[in-house]
Amino acid sequence: MPGTRPFPHEETPVNTAVSSSSTPIAAGGTQPAGPHHGNALIKPGYDPRLTNEDLAPLKRQTWGQYNIFAFWMSDVHSVGGYITAGSLFALGLSSWQVLVALLVGIVIVQFFCNLVAKPSQVTGTPYPVICRASFGVLGANIPAIIRGLIAVAWYGIQTYLASGAFLLLALHFFPHLAPYADVAQHGFAGLSSLGWVAFMVMWVLQALVFWHGMEAIRKFIDWAGPAVYVVMAVLCGWLVWKAGWKNIDLNLGGVKFQGWDALPVMLSAIALVVSYFSGPMLNFGDFSRYGKSFDAVKKGNFWGLPVNFVFFSLLTVVTTAATLPVFGELITDPVHTVSKIDSTTAVVLGALTFMIATVGINIVANFVSPAFDFSNVAPQHISWRTGGMIAAVGSIFITPWNLYANPEVIHYTLDVLGSFIGPLFGILIADYYIVRRQQVDVDALYTMSKQGAYWYSKGYNPRAVWTMVPSALIPILCVIVPTLRPAANYAWFIGMGLGFVIYVALNRKN
Repeated sequence: MPGTRPFPHEETPVNTAVSSSSTPIAAGGTQPAGPHHGNALIKPGYDPRLTNEDLAPLKRQTWGQYNIFAFWMSDVHSVGGYITAGSLFALGLSSWQVLVALLVGIVIVQFFCNLVAKPSQVTGTPYPVICRASFGVLGANIPAIIRGLIAVAWYGIQTYLASGAFLLLALHFFPHLAPYADVAQHGFAGLSSLGWVAFMVMWVLQALVFWHGMEAIRKFIDWAGPAVYVVMAVLCGWLVWKAGWKNIDLNLGGVKFQGWDALPVMLSAIALVVSYFSGPMLNFGDFSRYGKSFDAVKKGNFWGLPVNFVFFSLLTVVTTAATLPVFGELITDPVHTVSKIDSTTAVVLGALTFMIATVGINIVANFVSPAFDFSNVAPQHISWRTGGMIAAVGSIFITPWNLYANPEVIHYTLDVLGSFIGPLFGILIADYYIVRRQQVDVDALYTMSKQGAYWYSKGYNPRAVWTMVPSALIPILCVIVPTLRPAANYAWFIGMGLGFVIYVALNRKN
């Protein structure tokens, strides 16, 4: 049920075996976890330049497996996720081949999410803070700013996509506003007047949810994910009933590849799935830190990733395939599908659903991350809320509708930025599991002392910085050099592998 926790909410002890000098994190309690006063464990020796209420270790970690499951539901359900899942069925593969690719891709995501979740869950710290162990207490701003910038761009794009559903509702009830939806007649900076209203309404709604903190976000995603599923299932059922099951062809693009010829296409589909989740996967520690146990996080990842994603994908492709016999055209945009239905109730319910769905993914994937990332740059001046609002305001000034209108520009921009995600992930995993053997001195993450374990050289770890140069440069070349473009689909894997191997190699030369 939305807003409830169907799984047992027993209080389990959190693994505190971080290091002999680390900070123990208390488990249990009834007070909700999240960036708010009273849940931060700030010791007298913590340096203010590295610490605030939001970045400090948590006293209580209360998220259960359902909360993690709901997080992934919100991350999967969006217009972008809908189109991405449907597009895999149009690659010329048979249904079973697509299903295999989806399963393999999402299991890879699950595996890596479990890896990146543990250091933050054990220490109770967010992604930019745990990065201090590998990059240095000041060097951690490098991965934080990179991830934050990527989130700002996607935040603006997702807000713009969600505003399309609001625009649909406005024109449905007030058709006389149509001239104001025409950028040629009434427009500014490439967006129509009504488009600006729709964008800012969605912008404010997301900001209101975010402003109330992580507990409000938890409550929102707890009910939003299941609610979206209910409406999607109803929409799918109605389309199947209208079309007749025998008239639905699940091979949306027609089968073009057979036998071994299908393998490269399946590998590309697998890479696409992993790349789609690469952003949230990198900073998943921002959420796993609230997990009351690592076991709860792993169970939430299982239900939220392979189980949830495959079911969502099947629901998506059946819905998309049914649009052909019902409307006479194949529609991959769910907002467009809803607009075709001759029912005010259906239009309202459908539009609201995809608005909620997109708000969900935007908050969890593109609002929380820069909130912590930008706060990490200057903790005493930039709070968690301020960091999030910097990202939100920045998303307006990049005019995402203009970016989205020129796919080539955004494709290259985000691919180049995304080329840094793989190396950042590889370095984090190599540092925690191989170099430190899962031992982190939490107190040292918050000290500017030159004797601190993570001070390195003036607060920066040269080995991590030098690892980033070739690990990011090669994926970037795959993106911008035409002859290397076929490898661009695997940019995340290339960067992650290079980051992991080079970082381990440099740290073994002691």
